[in-house]
Amino acid sequence: MIDIHSSRRTAAARLVILFAAACVANPARASAGGDLIDAPDRLEEVVITASLRRESAATAPVSVTVMGSDTLREAGVQHLQDVLGLVPNLNWASGSSRPRYFQLRGIGENDQWQGAPNPSVGFLIDGIDFSGVGMAATLFDVEQVEVLRGPQGAIHGANALAGLINVRTRAATPESEARIELSGDDHGGRGLGAVVGGSAGADGDAWRLVAQRYVGDGFRRNAFLNRDDTNGYDETTLRSRLSLGFGSDWKIDVALLGVDLDNGYDAFALDNSRVTQSDKPGVDRQRSLGASVRSVYAGSNVYAFESTTAWSDSSIDYAFDGDWSFDPGYDFTSQFDRQHQTLSQDLRWLSAAGAEQAGEWSWLAGAYALRVRERNDQLDLYNGDIFRELRSDYSATNLALYAQLERRLSERLKLIAAARAEQRSVEYRDSDGLRANPSDHMWGGNLSLQYELSSGQFYATMARGFKAGGFNIGAVVPAERLEFGPEFLLSWEAGWKGRLAEGRLDLEAALFHMRRSDQQVSTSVQLDPGDPLSFIYLTDNAASGENSGLELAASWQATPGLRLGATLGLLRARFLDYRRDAEDLSGREQAHAPSWQYSLSAEYRHTLGWFLRSDLNGVDAFYFSESHNERSSSYALVNLRAGIERRGWRASLWVRNLFDESWSQRGFFFGNEPPDFPNRLYVQPGDPRQLGMTISYEWR
Repeated sequence: MIDIHSSRRTAAARLVILFAAACVANPARASAGGDLIDAPDRLEEVVITASLRRESAATAPVSVTVMGSDTLREAGVQHLQDVLGLVPNLNWASGSSRPRYFQLRGIGENDQWQGAPNPSVGFLIDGIDFSGVGMAATLFDVEQVEVLRGPQGAIHGANALAGLINVRTRAATPESEARIELSGDDHGGRGLGAVVGGSAGADGDAWRLVAQRYVGDGFRRNAFLNRDDTNGYDETTLRSRLSLGFGSDWKIDVALLGVDLDNGYDAFALDNSRVTQSDKPGVDRQRSLGASVRSVYAGSNVYAFESTTAWSDSSIDYAFDGDWSFDPGYDFTSQFDRQHQTLSQDLRWLSAAGAEQAGEWSWLAGAYALRVRERNDQLDLYNGDIFRELRSDYSATNLALYAQLERRLSERLKLIAAARAEQRSVEYRDSDGLRANPSDHMWGGNLSLQYELSSGQFYATMARGFKAGGFNIGAVVPAERLEFGPEFLLSWEAGWKGRLAEGRLDLEAALFHMRRSDQQVSTSVQLDPGDPLSFIYLTDNAASGENSGLELAASWQATPGLRLGATLGLLRARFLDYRRDAEDLSGREQAHAPSWQYSLSAEYRHTLGWFLRSDLNGVDAFYFSESHNERSSSYALVNLRAGIERRGWRASLWVRNLFDESWSQRGFFFGNEPPDFPNRLYVQPGDPRQLGMTISYEWR
């Protein structure tokens, strides 16, 4: 018997190889204005901004993936979701219209719509904290996405146990610019975006305005309502950037953001198809406002000063048809009204540049404060009548002090040490009369050694990460499982980063081992077999665990016109001491932790402006949950883009999931079909094949 999925993966691999071989011909590319110019014959240096000091990704002692604006434009379409397959050991759980919940190296939440905000993966957009509410990451006019893997406690504290995702939009520049972009696809997708910016006066002051709207059908058809928009997208993005200079000493960068994702949510069907039967399809709306102000003072020969103030306000409406059907005698719906607000202040003093190169101690010290406020109202209905209601109010205050020291011990050897002490105080109350105000005192940091060679560097890092405790919020949560405590993680990592072949080949490799203690584990339970809305997830400190693996990345400028890329993530994430009810799960893999992930890419540009890009992303099977032993299927997706850019115009045709692979990213195992309610696996199917076109024009 022929294995169809294996045949598709083999065909996809051959496609990428043949594409790469066919592209070796021409070594140059065209400029946007249509003039022929020589393309770079070597890779450019990439700077990461999410570290305590801005530094080159090639020398930072951490496993990091940086996707620049060209990669985001060629490999993506609309949302960060489109390019997550390019990052090794990064997985995500749906159960929402866009990814909110991420797992790095097997660590992260599967959902938080039933729980207090307590993310394991930090998520920033222009310095604004969107941890746990990452739907706001639309891709239009984004400059760079940085993914730092492993505990980043010294940088981001309790919200970065597993790592950090940092999205940076394009900054304002004095050069006058205007751009308009149109897109469309065969699933009702239509997009219109515009960018305008330029000088705001003397001293390099500049401004930038961005607006975009995208709509799509969401790849579902509701047969009962005869509609194809019940799972659709309606996403509006507004951004503004302002850069101001005050003499040669002060620089201020302001970022404003407004994102309105008015999406539907009708993703599940009883037969696990993309044809739903819901009579009351849900919604997944997120309206986010955000602002950040970053001030930099560089007027001293001894130190520099940085201040970042950030604020966000997100309104999230999440609702779904609990029975996924139109049975009038078995009609459940659930609604969540979530208000999420953050206010943060980061003050940082840094030694002046050059101290470390001179053999002196280079230092950094800072103070951080974060205030999170969340109101979460849950309303469950049966046959139109309210039968369960809970209103809760949650606030948390994080206060932290942190420091970092660096010194070159010899010409080739450098030492880096960082530490962070953090206190988190929580206040919680709900309509059931529960009041609580726990406080956690946590500390973490890292110790790194770097050994430099002419072609690269070796590094070794030991880090301690931490994550605060929290609450299980919901109208049917048992009283004894309302609270859970903090989790701690000890990580060892060794890696090598190098630039070879006269700057045309970047190679990175990292080995890691992480030991988790007081591990927070999310398990599900259905309290009433006849009530699908009593299927809930609860977090407990139930286990210890080990997460070990390997990450590889390569980028090769094979010719000035051809760039090849590859990533590989290998992961073994298992429980060491965990019992689920009467079952011993010690040694079992953790949920949403695939054993392998890979990506292959090839991008070619011709002297006449033609360009081609292909991507192959593969993911191994993984457990959907710690609560049962149901698994996903492994899959491989192929994406292609081809187009031309000449004299300000740019047009491309693209296809995602070329072979229309069947895949799923989220699964539940419970009873939802009367009269016997047998436990079954229900999955949210991934997106099918999608064909589209994008056209843009830029004035300069």
